[in-house]
Amino acid sequence: MSSRSVWETLKEEADAVVKSEPLLASYVYACVLNHKSFESCLSFILSNKIADNVMPSMAVRELFLSAYRSCPDIINYGKHDLRAVFDRDPAIFSMLTVLLNLKGYQAIQSHRLAHCLWNDNRKELAMFIQSRNSEVFGVDIHPASEIGKGVMFDHATGIVVGETAVIEDNVSIMQQVTLGGTGNETGDRHPKVRSGVLIGTGATILGNIEIGLGAKVGAGSVVLNDVPPHTTVVGVPATVVGKPDCDNPAQSMKQNIYFDCPDA
Repeated sequence: MSSRSVWETLKEEADAVVKSEPLLASYVYACVLNHKSFESCLSFILSNKIADNVMPSMAVRELFLSAYRSCPDIINYGKHDLRAVFDRDPAIFSMLTVLLNLKGYQAIQSHRLAHCLWNDNRKELAMFIQSRNSEVFGVDIHPASEIGKGVMFDHATGIVVGETAVIEDNVSIMQQVTLGGTGNETGDRHPKVRSGVLIGTGATILGNIEIGLGAKVGAGSVVLNDVPPHTTVVGVPATVVGKPDCDNPAQSMKQNIYFDCPDA
């Protein structure tokens, strides 16, 4: 995906909104049309969301811009995330809507700043960004956790991601999902979610376990053991009930397990 394709699309959509909805014109200009790059635009939007009475938006924006320079993958990943939401969510009619309005997308991009700071040993500042991320978006992601590209948090409210959790590329996670530990143990203690996984609403996944490539976790499930690749699990505790009807459940977004092939 070229940087021009996403940025040019956003500007075209912003122009259309200005013409069709004058009440939003100044907002859209401030967030998008006054900027010369996706980086500038994204940092402006997120810094104004994350800032508070103590930490002004200009200071937060400098953190974002510095992170974009030291961790250049952040911008590339942000574009893939944007495309992922646009492609997977039938309620979304423009990439601009994702950028401006969807807190799941914004929470992931804010986490990327916290993760960059954490890896730069600026842990107190990383934890501050995590705290603001949780307060503003209702999404609690530990700064040390790793999130790949093309990741979608749909609705996002109540998602919790623990310190040693890993979410690989092209994963879709619904609201109220927890990727947590099983107690007060230390070390590597959180789930590893492989590419193509769909995690349904309200699922709880606990411990240093693996959710295999292209697997599906049904809504409301409690997962305490590894999930093999390309299998569907559901229940409390979760058990294998079959396999998804496609190789990439994250893309299809079919939460209903009755679409899946029964376990042989």
